Amino acid sequence: MKVYLMFEDRDFDPDQPLPVNEHDLSQDLELDTLLHAMALGDKFLYYIGRSAVLAGLNEPDEIRYRQDVLRDCLKNPEVVRAIYRMPIEADKSKRSHWLGIFTRTPSGVLSSSLDLMRLFVGFLRQLKSIADEHGGKFESAGFRAFFATLQRELSDDYFEVVEAQLKQLSFRDGVLISAELGRGNEGHNYVLRLPNERNRGWLKEVFSKRPPVYSFRVHPRDDAGSRALSEIKDRGINLAANALAQASDHIDSYLKMLQIELAFYIGCMNLHEQLDRLDAPLAFPVPERMTERAHTFRGLYDPCLALTIGKNIVGNDVNAQGQSLVVITGANQGGKSTFLRSIGLAQLMMQAGMFVPAAGFRANLSAGVFTHFKRKEDASMTSGKLDEELGRMSDIVDSLSPGALMLFNESFAATNEREGSEIAGQITRALVEKQVKVFFVTHMYEFARTCYERGTPDTLFLRAERKPDGTRTFKLLPGEPLSTSHGKDVYRAVFDEQANPVEEAPVTSEQA
Repeated sequence: MKVYLMFEDRDFDPDQPLPVNEHDLSQDLELDTLLHAMALGDKFLYYIGRSAVLAGLNEPDEIRYRQDVLRDCLKNPEVVRAIYRMPIEADKSKRSHWLGIFTRTPSGVLSSSLDLMRLFVGFLRQLKSIADEHGGKFESAGFRAFFATLQRELSDDYFEVVEAQLKQLSFRDGVLISAELGRGNEGHNYVLRLPNERNRGWLKEVFSKRPPVYSFRVHPRDDAGSRALSEIKDRGINLAANALAQASDHIDSYLKMLQIELAFYIGCMNLHEQLDRLDAPLAFPVPERMTERAHTFRGLYDPCLALTIGKNIVGNDVNAQGQSLVVITGANQGGKSTFLRSIGLAQLMMQAGMFVPAAGFRANLSAGVFTHFKRKEDASMTSGKLDEELGRMSDIVDSLSPGALMLFNESFAATNEREGSEIAGQITRALVEKQVKVFFVTHMYEFARTCYERGTPDTLFLRAERKPDGTRTFKLLPGEPLSTSHGKDVYRAVFDEQANPVEEAPVTSEQA
């Protein structure tokens, strides 16, 4: 049997290689906040969630398959959580009672496998019961196939056969083994036989004439004789013991895979419940193929910020359909970095098959999400800040491929504006030419103005909104770059809260 809840035709591998930039993604997008919300302190849920989110899907059909399964989970949370608990309880029971790992003799393997199979059969009956009772409530192709497999493979006839075979393998009436004489009259070709059928009544069984039998009894104190009989028995039951052990391993693997694949959906359900309590909008995105240039959304927000402050936050509406470059400028502390994180998180969540933090979302898939955010000064002073930025950019370029999504946040601003703008412009143009979609948050007015004056149709300019009185709305709206980032507003808020805001003269980003 196969679970196939993460993929239509294969198992999910939680140990698959993660992107080479996983550390930067976690740091820049604050991904751990999202994963901890999914895990709720469960290390296993955290591990599975991290693997699924970072190693995303690249086909729209695979994403829609997971989305449908997740929709069923959100509609039937009690049933899904009940199924998820079964492999966990089975593993706990196995660890508490099964000692098969400490034995190597066929008799020991058989005995341990019998206990393990009886344990697993009980959990399989529970799964079958859930499939019969609740299977009709699920609509996704994944769950329909899952429940159909349980109902087909775990029929009443199946359980009757299993129970009968387990009873036979208990050998309560002894073991019937045939053998041949080999070289030197040693035993050869030991074969386990089914016991003779007894169709006669017990009276006939007692008084009927029996065929002659040559037999012997081993004295209770004959240790060597007992060992010899035990070895003969082990030879006879060896194949049966191995077959039963393999059968129990198969069921054990099935239950483990069920736990692994449902763990991702349990994490999604945990995250959905927390964001739903904040009245934060959630939507299933519409994935487009990687060759498209689609990016439109309503009410997109940073879920990590919402989880951290414990309330719903301002979302953004953007139509970047057909755009390859989005340049984001505007007031300091206006929500630009938060918006950039929301872009990256939404892309990762969509390609994992999850819902996204928005009222609506449509985007093309990407061949990886990459971030280049500003860092603190190197405390060891082994390199300058610009050298460190360029070194990181070189590493990113080595991993980039056409169709990737690149997020810049205040990059290349460690030098003067003219040099920083030239570096940013050359890198951005090269990436766009190589079919890499770029979102660039910057205070470098010269870089933003040059992009704006070039006027290419595949470029969108967004600006953090600032009211005339200096209030930040944390909304990003279409708008050309301004020569000021309104840094004086921040100064007033910190050092002169009582001062009346006044309009400031335009300044360059180097002065701001």
